[in-house]
Amino acid sequence: MRNPKELSVVVTVYNEQENIAPLIQQVDEALRDIDYELILVDDGSTDRTREEVRTYAHERVRMVELRKNYGQSTAMTAGIDEACGRFIALMDGDLQNDPRDIPMMLHKLKKEEWDVVAGNRKNRQDGMLLRKIPSKLANALIRHQTGVHIRDYGCTLKVFRSEYAKDLGIYGELHRFIPVLASLKGAKITQVDVLHHPRRFGTSKYGINRTFKVTSDLILILFFQKYMQKPMHLFGGIGLLSLLPGFLILAYLFVLKIMGQDIGNKPLLTLGVLLILTGIIFVVLGIIAELLIRIYFNLPEKKQYSVKRIFPESEEA
Repeated sequence: MRNPKELSVVVTVYNEQENIAPLIQQVDEALRDIDYELILVDDGSTDRTREEVRTYAHERVRMVELRKNYGQSTAMTAGIDEACGRFIALMDGDLQNDPRDIPMMLHKLKKEEWDVVAGNRKNRQDGMLLRKIPSKLANALIRHQTGVHIRDYGCTLKVFRSEYAKDLGIYGELHRFIPVLASLKGAKITQVDVLHHPRRFGTSKYGINRTFKVTSDLILILFFQKYMQKPMHLFGGIGLLSLLPGFLILAYLFVLKIMGQDIGNKPLLTLGVLLILTGIIFVVLGIIAELLIRIYFNLPEKKQYSVKRIFPESEEA
């Protein structure tokens, strides 16, 4: 076991070779008065990112090298799992976040007893209107639908108490919804304005198709918020809404049949049968979902990534 630190700074990097040296220097200058470690998670880079880390790393730097490119959410999880700090900070590796904001955020978290302090890029330096407008619309939609009123969901810079960071369960593309995931765990969340710089080296990994991914993931997050522990309330409710009119239609047709009318060619018969079958299917789906949720909550944790190596290697390794 490594000695625990006051703060672990987790940074995911993918093809950021030109940013590694200034990133390590800036973090060290900003946090020199804090007992910290810098964990760089290489998410399957194909350039010289790993070599640059080994060249410029000092005793406070660790690199988690993943076997392939898993995506930002999974890379974040790998870094958080490796972190040993009482508090954990997340930031991007493209030098757009400023590590000088971290001490202020950490002080606010401890002094005011927050569990998560999220950054808000007050003066964004993305430079592309086509990125800013969809981002603003996505932020407004997420705030309205989830009730977690963070202005800038796209800002990676955040500081957590370790127990909340390690319990987030980030996967897929859910890193944008970290405040919502933390809220689901009961975290007290606040936000502060932070610096934002234009990208100096490398190219952005985000495209306009990100907006569609965010919309899809929002549906999943809303399901988590309302029905994660009781999926039967969703599927069973839909099933009952389908079963009730189906039964009423068939009861009406049964009365007509008793009265001697021919119901075999009535469209209502087809509709009633379809509603009954649909209702049964949704109720069965609800039961299956309940069983899967119970299995999920009783399974031991499984890693969703594979680590190739960690630099520097510990004595235990």
